[in-house]
Amino acid sequence: MRIVLASSSQSRAALLAAAGVAVEVIPSDLDEDAVKAQFKTAPPEELALTLAEKKAVAISTLRPKDLVIGGDQILWFENSLISKCADLEEARSLLLRLRGKVHELIGGLAIAMKGQIVWRHASRVRMTFRSFSTEFLDQYLAEEGPQVLASVGAYRLEGRGAQLVERFEGSYFSVLGLDLLPLLAALRARSALPT
Repeated sequence: MRIVLASSSQSRAALLAAAGVAVEVIPSDLDEDAVKAQFKTAPPEELALTLAEKKAVAISTLRPKDLVIGGDQILWFENSLISKCADLEEARSLLLRLRGKVHELIGGLAIAMKGQIVWRHASRVRMTFRSFSTEFLDQYLAEEGPQVLASVGAYRLEGRGAQLVERFEGSYFSVLGLDLLPLLAALRARSALPT
């Protein structure tokens, strides 16, 4: 039995690799916008879990003998879902809105086998941004460039994005998009990792 990651997230793959978990990466081609459109009034945890589950199941049907991990993360701000930014100007606008305020990163993880979900987990992290200057923001975006567009909040805590944050409450791994410790326990429980 192999472990497959149904995600194109480099951060998720890197976290698993750093923890010594060998995974094969097979991104799902899930239409996330269509799923999000169905969840306009649902709790944000359910949306994150549903996205993770659909990714895991889609790849699991192709790889029924393997454990397939699906993961997703959404940004919740002022009772609204925030999607990834299309360009740096949109990223700048979002970061200005988040400046000095609190938002939440809500993660969903799922494991599927034979096309069925066998484990699911949601995480929530409260992020407080500091009141950074517009000069700092412009410098940050110039240095980071288009790579910030890969993250839902246009920042990566493992990089320069850490300078945007005043504090956070929750798991550091969850901030990076993969609540690693519960996932490792779930993989051990299924004999995919040594105990």
